[in-house]
Amino acid sequence: MTDNTPDSLIPYDEIVQEALRAVVGRVLGTVQQEGGTLPGNHHFYITFKTSAPGVDIPKALTERFPDEMTIVLQNKFWDLDVTDEGFSVGLSFNQIPSKLVVPFSAITAFVDPAVDFGLQFQAAVDDDEPAEHDDAENDAPAGEERRSVEDVAKTEDGSNVVTVDFGRKK
Repeated sequence: MTDNTPDSLIPYDEIVQEALRAVVGRVLGTVQQEGGTLPGNHHFYITFKTSAPGVDIPKALTERFPDEMTIVLQNKFWDLDVTDEGFSVGLSFNQIPSKLVVPFSAITAFVDPAVDFGLQFQAAVDDDEPAEHDDAENDAPAGEERRSVEDVAKTEDGSNVVTVDFGRKK
């Protein structure tokens, strides 16, 4: 075999990314169908690019998280609406109710810490490493320690984390 892999005329990486983002849509759609109630101890960390096309969040959040932010869907969220293109949800930030609109194409990570399941996506904007950021301070239940997306993604054997990286040629 040769080390020179030919360029594919089929965009496999894009097809797989789109399919994995559809998993997020299906999960959120199920929650919406159940009246916006998460089953058992399930809760979600959703990381997305705040400047991606179609993202609509309050200006204060864009200023605080100019590149990427992580939201938590657990106890205090409302009006979850899932479409083929993305979702919208109501969350509180510093006691201020806000509506967020996030296309699936803007999502870079989806984690359910209750079952150590996570999906990580290639950033659609560029190939640079994302800037460090704090998790958004929404929906914090009293007395519970919250794990970061990175902590959940670093399972011992990685069996529940799906990362797709086709090593794009530059």
